[in-house]
Amino acid sequence: MSAVVDLTSRVGSVVLPNPVMTASGTAGHGAELSAYFDLSLLGAVVVKSLSAEAWAGNPAPRVHETEAGMLNSVGLQNPGVEAWLADELPVLAATGARVVASIWGTTVAGYEKAAAALAAPAPTAALVAVPAPTAALVAVEVNLSCPNLEGGRHMFATDPSATREAVEAVAAASGGRPVWAKLSPNVTDIVEIAAAARAGGASALTLVNTVKGMAIDPVSRRPRLGAGGGGLSGVAIRPVAVRALFDVHHAFPDLPLVGVGGVATGEHAVELLLAGASAVQVGTATFEDPRAAARVLRGLGAWCRRHGVARVADLVGQAHGAP
Repeated sequence: MSAVVDLTSRVGSVVLPNPVMTASGTAGHGAELSAYFDLSLLGAVVVKSLSAEAWAGNPAPRVHETEAGMLNSVGLQNPGVEAWLADELPVLAATGARVVASIWGTTVAGYEKAAAALAAPAPTAALVAVPAPTAALVAVEVNLSCPNLEGGRHMFATDPSATREAVEAVAAASGGRPVWAKLSPNVTDIVEIAAAARAGGASALTLVNTVKGMAIDPVSRRPRLGAGGGGLSGVAIRPVAVRALFDVHHAFPDLPLVGVGGVATGEHAVELLLAGASAVQVGTATFEDPRAAARVLRGLGAWCRRHGVARVADLVGQAHGAP
């Protein structure tokens, strides 16, 4: 049994000290989780999705716990890219964390504008002096797949042409940073959408976002979320994420994938890696335990030691062609 596990992970051109990240929308806009653990210990922190301008989000209530996960309809509330660069990124960069900025838009032009604003030099924060905080940005994750905005009508990841066009616009405007496209499981053929994102210039894909769902209060006879429907996340969707990862890795074995959906333990992370993910993101588990991502990282290392795995990279895609 190996005493030391090499946790180094590579997502395309991005080299991370380990494969565990936070998931967008579950760890805040900045350094909120730094009160609970050292953010620099993670592979990266993926921040809540940002648009070119501030966005108010959906009406309350926005979150509802289910038997095996959580429904949410936050509606992509955010302060806008420029405000985030000025107020949140410097504090987050000061923790030593590697940062992945998630962006979204209601139009291709909106995606392009958000990417261009992110690529511009960041304003100096008024209270925190941190040299070149944008140096902490290692990639841009393009959220093409949130189902919680106006009934999902702006979900680019349901259409191959729209997916390709949005990714192309972000890739052209992102200042050379790697672009990861976050796709939806709410499609007939995720491989077709993955092909479109790849053709548009995505250097990696993040699979998957939430599954469309709804809960109704039997007493009031009304939806439990203010916007009606929402996105289901948590342990209930892990098999959905595993299948998406497996199918896309089978189709494009050289395309780096980031797995997200129901990861709450080190063994869960291993399952996504075996399906084809090069790295994983921890999301809903953070609502129950703010230290969840750090716990998953420890659990992954312990699992590898117990099973004699010397390099976590050796797990990637091993479910394919296994006896």
